[in-house]
Amino acid sequence: MGAPVLDRLRAALGGRVDTTAPALDAARADRSGHSSPTTPLTVVHAESTADVQATLRIAHETGTPVVVRGAGTGLAGAAIAGASEIVLSTLRMRRVLEVRPDDLLAVVEPGILNAELNAILAEHGLWWPPDPASRDISTVGGNIATGAGGLLCAKYGVVRDAVLALDLVLADGRLLRLGHRSVKGVTGLDLTSLVIGSEGRLGVIVGATLKLRRMVPGTPSTIVATFRTVRDAARGSAAVTASGAEPAIMELMDARSLAAVHALRRLDPPAAGLAQLTIQTDGRSAAVEAEQIAAVLREAGGTVTVTDDQAQGEELLRIRRSMHAAMASLGTTLIEDVSVPRSALPAMFDEIARIEQEYGIEIPTVAHAGDGNLHPNFIVQTPEIPERIWRAADDLFRAAMRLGGTLTGEHGIGILKSRWLAEELGEDQWQLQQDIVRAFDPAGILAPGRVYAPRPAQARGAEHPHDGEHPHDGEEPHA
Repeated sequence: MGAPVLDRLRAALGGRVDTTAPALDAARADRSGHSSPTTPLTVVHAESTADVQATLRIAHETGTPVVVRGAGTGLAGAAIAGASEIVLSTLRMRRVLEVRPDDLLAVVEPGILNAELNAILAEHGLWWPPDPASRDISTVGGNIATGAGGLLCAKYGVVRDAVLALDLVLADGRLLRLGHRSVKGVTGLDLTSLVIGSEGRLGVIVGATLKLRRMVPGTPSTIVATFRTVRDAARGSAAVTASGAEPAIMELMDARSLAAVHALRRLDPPAAGLAQLTIQTDGRSAAVEAEQIAAVLREAGGTVTVTDDQAQGEELLRIRRSMHAAMASLGTTLIEDVSVPRSALPAMFDEIARIEQEYGIEIPTVAHAGDGNLHPNFIVQTPEIPERIWRAADDLFRAAMRLGGTLTGEHGIGILKSRWLAEELGEDQWQLQQDIVRAFDPAGILAPGRVYAPRPAQARGAEHPHDGEHPHDGEEPHA
């Protein structure tokens, strides 16, 4: 099957069909620390919507599986590819097609990086709010495919809140234009929202109409508060939320993650055992709001400093953005992504402490405290994740769900969390979602085995066939 498919792809796409060893090997892994044991058939470097359509028509006619890939920075294994699969890369599709300051929208291709897009939008006095820690290396298309979030979600929302319309190529090559350019639009079912977070199972995103904001006026203020324990820090963040304040950023780092980042960046070691909240306010009332938040944090037992120095504020946020690289420097890392109601953050940290004690492990954790999204890190010194760690992760997921939370806030399900999905959704919804996937892709060629993989009965060690070496660089990625 492989040779005829490659022949047809080369005839249609020429040199954009890549079978070189480096390209195939890179497509075996993402930033989750896992990799496929086999290499894909080819990588197609699409440069246009027509390239995507041609690839999918050939794949559909030959029954060849297709895995869509952007920058390869995902953390759930959705873009990991193996034997007999075509990797359809949209990384070369990175044009900004239109910017409309009057309508607060931009039309872009999926391969553009977050930071790259916002640098262009800044020239118009605009920005796109989603702000993953990986903004310098992750693509807009990947953010949309995984439903990514970031540091600014509590105030400005996630990707789902910042997309007006999508251009989607179906598995058989047909092009759909979903959504509206208008702010309001309720014609029929909201297929745009359905595609956001679908992880490549419903189609290939080839264009996005993004909902923009004008640049926020005023000088941001940055607050750092240290607490004796991580639970105290979580209580402090919950107190800020309960006060009615709306900081743009509120990030929590436990003592181990904070120490690891300081070591990586060769900063002076932080005080032993202390957890830290880093908060930023923006807008014309940033300074006033910062002082109000500082008062709440002092009342909660925090040691608080406030600065309006922009360079210092950016350096403090850079510490948080360096978390993933710091964890990777310690060993093979399983980076988790549970979310709970914000009031349940202290209880979730209690659960993490319990799991650490029961399994005899340490779980350095950071959290987007403003929205209740935690990133516990399981670190081991072997290329593969041991069975004991998977049991601990299983316990962690169930703890989050008991507290009214979810398996993933922004990284997606991919391969790594598929075995737990039915437990969160319930059997009826799990089946209904798969029926929807089949309506978009009846032949089942798009990202087969991802997200809705069958729940195997064998031991969990055999349920993670993509374990592999961990890439020891980069920031916390999302897409």
